[in-house]
Amino acid sequence: MNGAALVVGGASGIGRACADALAAAGWNTVVADLKPAPDDPSAVAVDVRDHGAVAGAIAAIVAEHGELGTVVYAAGTARVTPLLEIEPAEWDLVLGVNLDGAFNVLRASAPHIREGGSFTAISSIDSAAPVPGLAHYCASKAGLEALIRSAALELGSRGVRANAVLPGLVRTPLMEPMLARPGVTEAFVAQTPLGRIADGAEVADVVTFLASPAARWITGASLPVDGGMAMREHPQLLNHDSN
Repeated sequence: MNGAALVVGGASGIGRACADALAAAGWNTVVADLKPAPDDPSAVAVDVRDHGAVAGAIAAIVAEHGELGTVVYAAGTARVTPLLEIEPAEWDLVLGVNLDGAFNVLRASAPHIREGGSFTAISSIDSAAPVPGLAHYCASKAGLEALIRSAALELGSRGVRANAVLPGLVRTPLMEPMLARPGVTEAFVAQTPLGRIADGAEVADVVTFLASPAARWITGASLPVDGGMAMREHPQLLNHDSN
């Protein structure tokens, strides 16, 4: 593949699966994360909320690996809190990682993405449908997709594509505490037409496709990868016992 693949938020979960899938497809893959995996000496530590740190990290990656062929923004966080109980610090954290961080990475990386390259963001099916307890998460993901569509418009003249992938429920370290609550796993499975919870590789395969020449005519898209879950009502999260 032409150019390096940068996966931001690639130390665990969907991001880790994306880094593995891109590497398996032949990409020279570099991971950036707040807490890089200790077994990945090439990974770069960065807080995506810090614009200066992001710019410096990407400049260093480009200096070492050359131009970028694809960038995947997989950094993300979520909290389940009723809207009127969300403290400003919690709002700032969720929006800071999910939306501000994506802007910081896009702004710093786009000038280094080669012609024909791509930027893919991991959004969520929750971007289009409100979920009680996830106001900040839903807002951040809706904003993320608006950002991606704007990027597709403005970067298209350089031949750079921008798309979003919208997972449903995926078994990741971020989701494990929620899935451990009584009845949550069963509720999600019941609301998913394909009848199970996805693993990260099933999202990563789509991300890898979007980075490939096979997706050369796709830009500005928000692609659900959710087993059909978006066609049904989202399970209630606030009603499940957290103990």
